[in-house]
Amino acid sequence: MTLGRCRPFLDLVFLLLLSCLLPSPGQSASKVPFHGVGVDYGQLGNNLPSPETSVELIRSLRASAVKIYDANQTILRALCGSGLVVAVMVPNDLLPSLAANQSAADAWVADNILPFYSTLRLRYLLVGNEILSDFASNSSLWPYLVPSMLRLHQSLRSQSLTRIKVSTTHAMDVLQSSFPPSAGRFRSDIASPIISPMLDFLRRTSSFFFLDAYPYLAWSQNPNSISLDYALFQGNASLNYHDPASGLTYTNLLDQMLDAVAAAMVAEGFPDVRLALTETGWPNAGDLDQIGANVHNAAIYNRNLVRRVAEQRGLRTPARPAAAMPVFIFSLYNENQKPGPGTERHWGLLYPNGTAVYEIDLRGRRPASDYPPLPPATNNQPYTGKLWCVVDGAGGVNETALAAALTFTCGQGNGTCEAIGIGGACFEPNTVTAHANYAFNSYWQQFRSTGGTCYFGGLAVQTTHDPSK
Repeated sequence: MTLGRCRPFLDLVFLLLLSCLLPSPGQSASKVPFHGVGVDYGQLGNNLPSPETSVELIRSLRASAVKIYDANQTILRALCGSGLVVAVMVPNDLLPSLAANQSAADAWVADNILPFYSTLRLRYLLVGNEILSDFASNSSLWPYLVPSMLRLHQSLRSQSLTRIKVSTTHAMDVLQSSFPPSAGRFRSDIASPIISPMLDFLRRTSSFFFLDAYPYLAWSQNPNSISLDYALFQGNASLNYHDPASGLTYTNLLDQMLDAVAAAMVAEGFPDVRLALTETGWPNAGDLDQIGANVHNAAIYNRNLVRRVAEQRGLRTPARPAAAMPVFIFSLYNENQKPGPGTERHWGLLYPNGTAVYEIDLRGRRPASDYPPLPPATNNQPYTGKLWCVVDGAGGVNETALAAALTFTCGQGNGTCEAIGIGGACFEPNTVTAHANYAFNSYWQQFRSTGGTCYFGGLAVQTTHDPSK
C-alpha cells in the first residue's frame, strides 16, 4: 500500500491525537437539549413555499427546532430571529476536502456558520447524511467522516462558537444485530475503524449520536410479525416485549430500535454518549403496493410521539430513562422530487401549498379528543391484486421529459422495449405516451422485485387498470 493511499488514515491518527486535547464532558457544562419536537425541512420539491413562508409554517406547527440539509443561506436568513433551535447539515460531497486540511474547514465555517451565529440558535452541525449506509455511493467517504468532524469542531472552537455540537447522522443499518434490544451491535466493518473513534469524539465533546429511526420501515417489511398498534404507540400489555437479557419491558417499536443502538454503544465501551433522533415519522401515502402508508397511520404515529415527548420532557427509553433525546420529525413537506417508491414523496406534515396533511400540535399538548376525525386506514393489509405502471397523465404530460425517460428505459436492455420497436406487436399507436406506457410497465414488472420503482422522474404512477384494455 502506498503512502498516498494511507494518507486518510494517517490524518485520522493525527486528528485523534489532537482530539485528546478536547475537554472531557466533566470539564465543560453542556447545554441541556431542547425538550420539544423539531421538524426536518427538506427542499426536494419544485413547488415548495418560500423559506420565509416555510419558517412561519414551522412556527405555526409549534415546532421547537428545525433541521436543514445544507447551509442554505436564504433559509438561514429566514430563520434569523425565529427562536427555533437550528441543525445544519454539511453535504456529503464536501467531506474529502474538509478532512484534507484545516483551512478548508475554517473557510466553510467562516462562510456558512459565523455570519448567522449571533442571530440564530445554531446548536447542531451534522457532518454528512447517513454516510455509513450507502455502500455503493458512500463507502469511499468513510475514511473522511471522523476527520471532517474533528476539523469542523476545531474550526468552531477557534471562532469561540462553543454552543454548536458536531456530529453526523446514521440509519439503523449501522447495526448488524438489533433484536433483542440488549443484543444491539454495530456492523463489524465499521465498529472499530469508524464508530469507536467517532464515539470517543462525541463523548469528549458532549455531543450526540444522531439516529434516523423509522418504525414504519421495520413494520412494513414484517407486518405479520410486528403489530401495527405496537409500531404506532398504541399497543396494550398483551403486545409488550420483555427483553430476557436486560429484563426491560418495551411498549413500542421505536423504543426497541433506540435501545438497540444504545446497547451497541455500550458494547463499544461508550455507555455515556447521548442519543438524538434526527429523523422519524410515518408516510401519509405511497404506491398502491406499499402497506400502511396513509394519513390515518401517519397522524396516529406522530401525534402519539409528540405526546410522549411532552409527557417525558424529551424522549426517553427503558434503557435510558434519565436521558432526554432531541427529536426531529421527517418531514415538513411532501417533496415531489424525491426518487424511489411513492412513500419517499409523502412523509410531510404539510402539502406543498402549506395546508396540513392532518392537524398536529408539535408541543404535544393538544388532547387526542380535540382533533377532528381522521380518514380510515384503507391499506393496512398487503395488496394482493395486479398492478401496472403507466404514464401519470394528471396535470398534463411533458412529452420532452417523457421522450427522455423512454430513451433511458429502453436503453436498459433485457428486451424491455422489443414489442414497441418498428414492426413490433405494440408499435401502434406510434406515440410517445403509448410507447412510454408500455416501456414503463415492462421495465417495472421485470425489476420491481429487485428494487425497481414506478417513478421515472415523477412521470409514472401505479394503476389497478390494465392499460392494454
